[in-house]
Amino acid sequence: MIGDIYTYMMKKKTLIMTLPSHLQFLLILASLHVIQSQIIQDSCTTSSIANLNAQILFDVSSLSCSSVWSSEGFMLRYSQAGPSLWSFVLSAPNTNSYVAMGFSPNGGMIGSSAIVGWVSGDSSAAMRRYYLGGKTPSQVLADQGNLQFLPNTSSIISFSSQMYLAFQLNTDLPSPRLVFAVGSRNNQAPTLSSFRLTAHRNQIAVGFNYASGEGSEVSYPYSDLKRIHGILNAVGWGVLLPIGVMIARYLRHVDRLWLYAHSSIQLSGFVIGFSGIITGLILNDRIDINVAKHKAIGLIIITLGCLQVIAILIRPSKDSKVRKYWNWYHHNVGRLLILFAIFNVFYGIYLAHAGSEWNVTYGVFLGIIVTIALSLELRLLTED
Repeated sequence: MIGDIYTYMMKKKTLIMTLPSHLQFLLILASLHVIQSQIIQDSCTTSSIANLNAQILFDVSSLSCSSVWSSEGFMLRYSQAGPSLWSFVLSAPNTNSYVAMGFSPNGGMIGSSAIVGWVSGDSSAAMRRYYLGGKTPSQVLADQGNLQFLPNTSSIISFSSQMYLAFQLNTDLPSPRLVFAVGSRNNQAPTLSSFRLTAHRNQIAVGFNYASGEGSEVSYPYSDLKRIHGILNAVGWGVLLPIGVMIARYLRHVDRLWLYAHSSIQLSGFVIGFSGIITGLILNDRIDINVAKHKAIGLIIITLGCLQVIAILIRPSKDSKVRKYWNWYHHNVGRLLILFAIFNVFYGIYLAHAGSEWNVTYGVFLGIIVTIALSLELRLLTED
């Protein structure tokens, strides 16, 4: 009993002795949290922008404010300053990366005109306008685009771990389709010669209501339908048909199994590819974009595909005198179809600005197919 009391008293003494160190640790954490919230966070309050009133080159007293990208801390302040004049102040945490705000004609990044700002390693700040012509850095063109800035009103300010991009636009009503982007953390500032930007690490498209100040994230118009269109056509015409042709040419020694496999794969490719053509026609009806050549090649492909199906239905017997002419027709129409399909897959990727990963993926598949075909062709030659 006495031993238990002694043990209890020793535990109480140890707890009392360690309490000050625990309190110090908690106070340090609380202080860090307060300091961090004061330094890096911005909010839609008059006090947070009032400190910069003397540095911004236009009146900011009547700006409305909205959180347009909460996960990245983007705040947009704006107002109509005149009949054809709008004021904007975009703020974001300074993470040694560029920040960008684009005005889009269609809700996507491509085709937008943007304002981009950054702070260099020597703490010097810069801001320029860009035209976003594509998804690669070489297609993002400095000092281009259709944004009309009011002269001598643009400025970029670095203050309390925040970046503020302030500018005024000459426009009756800015586009409500906004895009925002942020560069890689601790990336180098664009070079003074080309001002080329590196690829962004994150982006968002926002549908914004200037009257209410409400914005909601939106996807690129018909982006899912475009993706489905591309996948169906690439898989149907550009993947399955070449595989079916290789089966017919190199697996004829496997009795009639090659015929069943060839027919099944080609029919599946036709059905999937036909579905891709239908989605393409739906897209062409819904979006305003010039894809006349892509559409024309697609119609040629579906025509050749239908001719192949008809040819199968009227295939003559093996002992028929016209069988050799049918074989010539069937083989060469199939080859022509595949050549058109491969070209149109790459052309479609180009038109959609889908990025290098699509080209690389399909290119790797074609490389594998060609390698296998060459090895099997050499084998046939040696056997002969």
